[in-house]
Amino acid sequence: MDFSVLGRMRAQNPRIHYICNHVTSLDCANLLLAAGASPIMAEEPEEAAEITAGCGGLAVNLGTPNRQKARACRISAETANRTGKPAVLDPVGVGASAFRIRLAGELLTAAHFAAIRCNQAELWTLCREVTFAGVDSSPMGSLEEVIRHAERLSQKTGAALLVTGETDVIHWQGRTLLVRNGHPMMSRLTGSGCMLTGLLAALLAASPQNPLECCAAASAVMGLAGEMAFARMGPRDGMGSYKTYLFDAVTNLTEDDLKGGTRYEIR
Repeated sequence: MDFSVLGRMRAQNPRIHYICNHVTSLDCANLLLAAGASPIMAEEPEEAAEITAGCGGLAVNLGTPNRQKARACRISAETANRTGKPAVLDPVGVGASAFRIRLAGELLTAAHFAAIRCNQAELWTLCREVTFAGVDSSPMGSLEEVIRHAERLSQKTGAALLVTGETDVIHWQGRTLLVRNGHPMMSRLTGSGCMLTGLLAALLAASPQNPLECCAAASAVMGLAGEMAFARMGPRDGMGSYKTYLFDAVTNLTEDDLKGGTRYEIR
């Protein structure tokens, strides 16, 4: 793994246009700032192209969708392609409605995404294996099945895949990495996946030539930070403290921390 991508991102402090889930936008903005990037969040179609063109990368999140946001997502993704900026798609709850499924399909047809960050349920929906799944992730099959579906979707879209779960699966151009960091408390923190998507977009903005390593680094940073946050928990601490400790861990995480603490496997 290339752990230096985190340092390159911090040195460049890229501006990221994140069309975010309304439920999680504040935490996503703060996570990007903690990691060393600079967020801007805009979903007015009239300014979407201008904002995206002025940023180093784009993240598109399908949570809380509406028609105006859908237009902004498409304009921004097309602008990112035209201006050579990497774009990340987060198909939040894509199986929850026909509207989200249609929107995801339209975006993947209209633009190329450097990476797709999803959970297993969302992966299955995008691969047309199921027709309904909620926002929360639940195991849909064995690890080998997840790997096969990630390969299938990556080949279909040309995007690197970061599929989160108990073991995160990363696949791009015939290469697969498994990252086994994280803590169960992260699944109780609304928006942890959305934050990961923003972090991935920032890493890609600084290292667009290697989406596989950016996906792996994003997974490792969030997972290791989740472990470090839990290690700080006292007997009277709860989810509010855990979120604060998570931001602290992302802020202070070093390349040496990643080298020493990342548990990964190359397939």
